This record gives sequence, structure tokens and C-alpha cells, in this order.
Amino acid sequence: MKTAIYNRGFFLALAALAGLMLTSCKDEPDKYEVADGTPSINYIRCLSTEIVGNNDAEDTHYTNGELVTSASPQSLLCLVGENLRSVYELYFNDQKAILNSSYITDNTLIVAVPRGIPEEVSDKIYMITQDKDTITHDFSVVIPGPSISTMSCEYAAAGSTAYINGSYFIDDPNVPLTVTFPNGEEVTDLVISNNYSTLTFTVPECDISGPITVTNIYGSTTSSFYYKDTRGLLFDFDGVTGLGQHGWHNNLPVTDEGGITGNYLQLGNGEATLNGDGSTWDDSHFSFEYWPGNWQDPEDYQGDGILLTDLSDFSKWENMAYKFEMYIPSSNPWSACAMQIISGGVDLVSMGNEGTKDIYGNTTAGCNNTYISSNAVPRALYRPWTSSGSYDTGDEWVTVVIPIKSSFIYGFSGAAATGTITGSSFFTSLCIFVSGGGVEGSDCAPIIRIDNIRAVPYN
Repeated sequence: MKTAIYNRGFFLALAALAGLMLTSCKDEPDKYEVADGTPSINYIRCLSTEIVGNNDAEDTHYTNGELVTSASPQSLLCLVGENLRSVYELYFNDQKAILNSSYITDNTLIVAVPRGIPEEVSDKIYMITQDKDTITHDFSVVIPGPSISTMSCEYAAAGSTAYINGSYFIDDPNVPLTVTFPNGEEVTDLVISNNYSTLTFTVPECDISGPITVTNIYGSTTSSFYYKDTRGLLFDFDGVTGLGQHGWHNNLPVTDEGGITGNYLQLGNGEATLNGDGSTWDDSHFSFEYWPGNWQDPEDYQGDGILLTDLSDFSKWENMAYKFEMYIPSSNPWSACAMQIISGGVDLVSMGNEGTKDIYGNTTAGCNNTYISSNAVPRALYRPWTSSGSYDTGDEWVTVVIPIKSSFIYGFSGAAATGTITGSSFFTSLCIFVSGGGVEGSDCAPIIRIDNIRAVPYN
């Protein structure tokens, strides 16, 4: 019998359960009651895949899904057998499963493999009846290799504490879990969370940009993000790209020792206030804009006015994210207005006169701020303070990730944008403006430090 491992499609399968139940189930079942007797399992099908067909004989149409003798945690299974309404508790190894009576009949029981990692592996399912009788069935829970999702700060300095989020960070006495940085340096002081989803450690010395690797007894994986990522770097404020504020304002980068990799951009000064109703329009303190162009006719986008699409390839923008490091001191938290992250093509904004032709034959929009307050121009609204009413980064630098496809869907007011991204040429400019967003908060005078703005592949 073929063994298959599935760990995706869980919620898709749940939504489709009505079409996956036994044809012998009644259309209007009676109120559920735990039955007497002894349960048994004939076979198990995995439902955590896209259903493409049914290869059973016509007289044995129970449910779609591949026959399995093993599955990974969180896989959705359909147990097919006899007297399954007599199951009062169900365990995979020593991990208790959650039973939902809506998905149990005499002949089928639909259940998700528990997420927890078994401490004692017996490779069995335990069905416990109301009378405490225990019936077993052979079945293996296969633990996947580790996965990595995010890092608290992708530019964390050597000697600082950082953490990685993911799953299945299992440490085995015979095969210890390791975290390796791009230069081959391994972490020496790992702390693993109780749910195996977070690794906390001291960052080793590493001056190389690249992915981080996590290895354990079940496999090895590398992060999709890069440590000290220089791919698609747009603004580092240290002269690497040579770009900075380029528009109506000229907010110079801060050069004190409070940065993470040198100079940084600062929005707010600890005195300028954001209004709780979101009405603030303080572009002198809470705005960063980069408009391509240099007042040339025809515009050739040379020097400090190049197109941002010349620094990062946005041809696959649907699979990209804007990222940057951010520091908000606990002394000046953020509790009002959205950080609006706005891109636009030269038809929306450029550094020059309206109506100028560029060397590509485009007509440029020239300098303006009308696109910023437009509900037609899609943008991301970053509002981390809304969940608790106030937000700071605990006097540490953190990495902010703004997936473009799922985030650039709003207009200025917080409602859905009436326009859409038109293609890669939409990303020639960038504006970060703290204002509006459609959510009320409380007056505040935040300090928001930003560094290493980049546009990179995401997942």
C-alpha cells in the first residue's frame, strides 16, 4: 500500500467536507450520540490534498482521497470502518486528537492528526470507548523536516539575541538541531520553544549575505529570506545605492549611533504629533518620498533620479515583498495613523515638470502629492498598533515584511483601492507617509527609525 505524507490543504478540505462524506450517510442525521460497542478501522484516506478524482469501484464510493498508512501532523484524515460513533477519545501515539461529532458517522470519522510531537512513538492510533476500552490500529505519524518562515531581525548584529519562527524545530539527543549562518558559523546557544516553532539564539559573527540553514534528525531546510539581504536594495542611507529622499522634502539620514547598519531614516522627532483620528498630514516629519527623474527634457533618469525598477527586478512583483528594519523606542510608541507604503509609475509622479517626455516615450506626471491621498492608487497600510492600541519594538530593531500582492489593496482612507497594480512599471517610485488609514487611535508623538529598504522575493 502506498504511503503518502500531506500537510497542506487542511482548511480547503474542511470547507469541502459536505462532498466528501459517505454516500450512505443520511441527509438529515439524528442528533449525535456516542454509541456502544467496539470500533474498527478498515482503511484510512487522506483528505489534505486537492481532490482530482475517485478511483474506487462504483459500489464502494466512500470518499475521495488517497489511501494512506502514515501522514504528517495536521493532515486531515477520514477513518473508514465500523461502529466509529463508539469512539469517545482518539490518540495518535500519545497525542490526543480533537473530535467533532459533526464529522463522525457509524462508518466514517474525519479528524486532523494532532500538531504536537509525540514523546513516545508507538506508530498506532488508539480508539478509546466510553467504557474505557482501547482498540488500536497501525498508523505512523511522520514528522516533517524543519521549516523556516521569518527572522525577528534579518540584519541582527553579531552578539545580539534574535529568533527564527517556523515549525518542527525538533532536537534529538543523537542528532542535535543546528542553525548555520551563510558563512558556515553555527549557533551555539539555541533555545527551542515548547511548541517547536521558535528558535532563540545569539547571532554569530557573519558578514556574508545569504540564507540560514536549520538541520535536525528529520531533514534540513534553508530560509527563503537572506541574512543581511542586499538583493533588491533600494535605500540603505549609507551610500551603497546612492539614493535617499528625492522629492519635495530633503530629510537627511540620521548619522548617530542608534542605527543598525549605519545611517537610517527617521520619521517623527518625539515632538511632532499624530492625531488619533488619523487626520494628520505632517509631511515634514512623517514622510519619505523617492520620485525618479532629474528635471531633464527628455527625462533620462540618471544619477540620483534613477527608476527603482533599475535596482530591483519587479517583473514577478506578485511574489515579492518590501522589507525594511524598523526601531520604535518604548519612550515614543506609535498609536495613530497608518504607515502608507505607496508605489507608482512615472505616470503618477516624477521629479520634473508635468507632461515631460522621457527617453522611453512615456509622459511623466511631474511633482505632485495628489496620488498620495488618492483612493485609486493601491498601497499597503501598515498599522501594527491596532491590535493592542500602542506599538513599539521594545528598543530593538526588527524586520518588517510587506507582501506586495496581499498588502497593496487599500486606498488612502483604508477602504479597498479602486485601482490595481498595472505591472512592473508601477514600482518606479516609493513613498512612505504616516497618515490616514481609516482606523482611529490615540494621539502620539512616535519616533520611527527605518533602514535597509529593499524589494525581494517572498516565499
